Order: sequence, then structure tokens, then C-alpha cells
Amino acid sequence: MSIGHQTLHLIDPFLFIRLLYIAGQYDNTSNAVVCVFIAVGVIKNSSSRAQQTLINDMTDSWQECMNHCVDVTKQAGKIVREALEKDIAVMEKSSPTDLVTETDQRVEKLIISAIREKYPTHCFIGEESVAAGAPSVLSDGPTWIIDPIDGTTNFVHRFPFVSVSIGFTVNKEVEFGIVYSCMEDKMYTARRGKGAFCNGLPIKVSGQEDITKSLVLTEMGLKKDPEHFKTVMDNIQKILNVPVHGVRCPGSAAVNMCLVACGAADAYYHQGIYCWDMAGGAALVTEAGGVIVDITGGPFDLMSRRLIVASSPRVAQRIAQELTVFPCGRDDAPCSH
Repeated sequence: MSIGHQTLHLIDPFLFIRLLYIAGQYDNTSNAVVCVFIAVGVIKNSSSRAQQTLINDMTDSWQECMNHCVDVTKQAGKIVREALEKDIAVMEKSSPTDLVTETDQRVEKLIISAIREKYPTHCFIGEESVAAGAPSVLSDGPTWIIDPIDGTTNFVHRFPFVSVSIGFTVNKEVEFGIVYSCMEDKMYTARRGKGAFCNGLPIKVSGQEDITKSLVLTEMGLKKDPEHFKTVMDNIQKILNVPVHGVRCPGSAAVNMCLVACGAADAYYHQGIYCWDMAGGAALVTEAGGVIVDITGGPFDLMSRRLIVASSPRVAQRIAQELTVFPCGRDDAPCSH
């Protein structure tokens, strides 16, 4: 097809290059072709406002990924909910308290298969895949970070906080996050710059700035290193002694972050979790108006295995002041799993 020189003036050359890049991200040929057609001004008979609307729709290049992810998450959630009605076969991974079920593995395979079929060039970091020896490396390319069942121990006991969590990153930044709280039937979604939602309704953090009026979430469990376990328990005592309204341990990192995002809790801190525990919820908290920082109060690092999320910077920093930090490794360190 020959494109006349006069058509190229219809669009800024830098936007043209960007749109061609976006087209290259699509594995759906028709979408890629439409994107290129817009770039060269083929839709030249439209008003400039209509052209801009079309361009804006196409330049939001990850919205289609998010829409597909919501559909896949619904399928995964259905499997989890059905499994809760049956006997659950439980296996151990690294310790008697580190559990995995056939459902964890089945759900992760479903998610990766359904996404890879549509986006074969994208990368994946999945909890069960990493446990089986796959690398945990966050690249600049489009990357899906998946926890098929966040709260496996809850799932085994049918304790009501069980979720499917998926975060999507580009250039190592979270573009969107989806968390489905299966037993509550709550679908949390957040797209960078477009807000956070629960079952389609907007959600916001509480905005609480007074730590003494805050409900704080964390998690505790037996640690292999006795000193680490002692630090976890001492940290809980320090937070309680601030004082705060209370400390709760719901058992699912992704759900904990959703609870902060919707204002049901005011903060959540944790050391020793993984990128798949945090990726989906990170988008929700920030888009709901909250903050996410390192356990020290510094910038958040998705691969650092630690975080504080809170309703306000003031609450986050106050928690950071109280906590004793212990080494918990990194997700992207060799042999870290």
C-alpha cells in the first residue's frame, strides 16, 4: 500500500513513532493495522476531535490487556469457588506451614495459558512456576505477575479471605492490578491514572492521618530463623503500643491491600512476602489515593519482599519509625526461592 506524502502531516511524527511501537505490542493483527492506519492519517475525513478520540483509545495500549485479564480472573475465581465445595488435597512446599494445593497449580496454568495465547511475547512471574524452578526476573517488557491463590492456608481452612491476584508491569512499573476476593465475590480493579474500583464502584482510602486512630494490618507466621520470628512479634507489640485502634491478620496480602484501598483499614505492613503478593494490590492502593513505601519509609521496590501501604504518608512514616527491619532477601536474587 502506498501512502502519499500529504497524509503524513496529519499527525505529529513523535506520536506516529509511538503508535507504531504500540502496534507492535498487539498480537491481534486487526488492532495493529487499525493503530497504524490512525498513525498515517488514513482516517483523514474524520474531524480532528474524532481523530484524537480514536488515537487516545489506541494509545491506551494496555487497556485491552486489562480487559482480557478481568475475564481470565473471573474464570480463575470460578475454579477457586468450585474447589471450596470439594475436598482439598494439600501439599507442603518449603515447610509444614508453606502450603500448596492442586487448585493453586491448576489456576496458575489456566491464567498463564489464557494470557500467553493472546500475548505470546509477554513475560510471566507466577508463584507456582517460580516454586517449580522458573526464574523470578522483572524485565522492562510487559510482565504479568500472578498469585493464583493468595491466602492458600485460608483456602485450605475455608477462611473467607482468599484471592486471585494479578499485576501487570511495563518498564518495571505497575500499569494495572486486579484482585478477586473469591469468597466475598469482590472484583477489585485499578488502572494507572484511572482510579480504583470494587465491583465497578470507585473506592478510596480512609485518608486517616492519625496513627492512634488507625486500624493496622500485618501477617505473622512461624519463621525458620528464631530471631526473625521474635522481630515479627516485637514489631506487632511496638505498633500496638503506639497505640493504634488494633492490629489484624486476615491472611491474604492482596486482600489486605484491598482493605486499605477501600478504607476498611488504614495501613498494612509486611516483611518477607513476594512480588506476586504485592503487584496487584500496589495498583489498587495508589489509585485509591493511598501510599506505598519500603518498610524503612523509602521508595517502594516491587522485588524487595517488603512494604508499608497506608491511607496517608504520615501514617506510613509513623509505622516505619516503629519497625525493626530484618533481612528477607529479594525476589530477583539468585536462588531466592
